[in-house]
Amino acid sequence: MTTLLRIAAFSDGNTGGNPAGVWIGDALPDAAAMQAIAAEVGFSETAFAAPEGEAWRVRYFSPAMEVPFCGHATIALGAALAHRFGDRSFGLHLNDAVISVSGKRDGTTIAAALQSPPTRSAPLDASLQDALLDLFGYASGDLDPKLWPARIHGGADHALLALRSREALARMSYEFERGRALMEQAGLVTIALVSVETPRLFHVRNAFAAGGVVEDPATGAAAAAFAGYLRDIGWPHGGAIDIVQGEDMGARSLIRAEIGEAKGSSIRVSGTARFMDG
Repeated sequence: MTTLLRIAAFSDGNTGGNPAGVWIGDALPDAAAMQAIAAEVGFSETAFAAPEGEAWRVRYFSPAMEVPFCGHATIALGAALAHRFGDRSFGLHLNDAVISVSGKRDGTTIAAALQSPPTRSAPLDASLQDALLDLFGYASGDLDPKLWPARIHGGADHALLALRSREALARMSYEFERGRALMEQAGLVTIALVSVETPRLFHVRNAFAAGGVVEDPATGAAAAAFAGYLRDIGWPHGGAIDIVQGEDMGARSLIRAEIGEAKGSSIRVSGTARFMDG
């Protein structure tokens, strides 16, 4: 018996958030079938989950490809599992990592939190930085010198470009097919563009052409990777950051990332989820 749900993760109460498909069944379909289901659902990702011992085997598919980890679909999965089995934590076995997600019912929404895979970051290759600036039509003067461009990882690879102003972030645009080719060549799942409001509050936009989607309104995997990067550079994060994403798409989304002291350790990423079905 299988269930296919549509759940918006990292919602702003009962609005906004990033829609994800959540497929739950007794055993996972083959990869081609999961890819076809994800394409039919049409959201940026669909999570597929089946019991594996005391935990759940999970795979993630965008309309165009399988991805190793997806934060917003994991939050959506946590909401679906809590709705079905009660408020608690669930172990998840991914292709390349073992993580967990918890869910707690709260009226019309469900609060969910995940523990990400390990994080890491490194300076972005200069030629890739130039190619990304050219893709988005930015100049080097648009970059925020406090946050150097980086390749960041929290279960998947992302490029990070921090911009000097919220206005520069608002004008983000790019040629889709050109962006897809560049991301595939560089091995990037998303490109995260960030502006700083305060040391603990950030505005973010994420290009996801590699997955067949122009932009994601909320990206938990990139949030985990970004939080790990802030820890790596000694940013005054105070133990947690808040991310506002999706505003420029009309789908305001709220993400919280809690940052431990150990370099490379898991990031706790949390938010609310709302059911889009029924």
